[in-house]
Amino acid sequence: MRRVGWIALAAVVLAGMPMSGCKSQPGSQVESVPAQPQQTFAESGRSERREGGERQRRGGRAQTDAAPGAFDFYLLTLSWSPEFCLSHPDAAECAAHPAFVLHGLWPQNFDGGYPEKCSDAPGPANELAYRDILPDTHLLEHEWQTHGTCSGLAPDAYFNAARQALRSVKIPAELASVQSEIQLVPQQILVDFAQANPGIAAGSFALSCGNNRLTAIEVCLGKDLKASACSGVRSCRANVVKVTPPGATSDE
Repeated sequence: MRRVGWIALAAVVLAGMPMSGCKSQPGSQVESVPAQPQQTFAESGRSERREGGERQRRGGRAQTDAAPGAFDFYLLTLSWSPEFCLSHPDAAECAAHPAFVLHGLWPQNFDGGYPEKCSDAPGPANELAYRDILPDTHLLEHEWQTHGTCSGLAPDAYFNAARQALRSVKIPAELASVQSEIQLVPQQILVDFAQANPGIAAGSFALSCGNNRLTAIEVCLGKDLKASACSGVRSCRANVVKVTPPGATSDE
């Protein structure tokens, strides 16, 4: 069976959880987004693969001349790793059969645009300090150069904010214990996330899909990391999405 996740994943399983977008007008995502094979971070072209996957999921326009800190809110993106691991079983994150993993904490704007690569500031001095959330140094460097430099924060403050945001989201029971492929209604997934996180309104969540398969859940957060209503963020409009279970292989 062919199953290919089109998002670029490279993160570690959330601590204590077997955990699981981006720009346009709400509800504008097509029902099936063409999947595109990606290479692992152990291969060449890491940054190119990462950027390509993010651009496909973000329908707005990238701004490369924005000043650090000049954005409206953050988009915390938690990717559904099993979909990626089907086509990249040797990727570092896949050995542990994770579910939701951290993709990134991205500065966003209400109009659908988003800043990227706002400065040449160096990243954290001790990259290993963040292996619990971003175990691959190439991914960490990419996240800092592309997104972190636009946050207006120092490197350590930015990655600590990503860690705090990551750990603030609870995963609904149904998605925390997927044993076999299931089909779910996207809107119900968003409701389930809101119910599992009573401090976060349903309007602060968005769901990303590709080829009618779950690829990510996203949470809109203010600069203070408190939940914020999503604006200009795509959410999957498929009638149902298939959910690949952790540990699944492409020949099943």
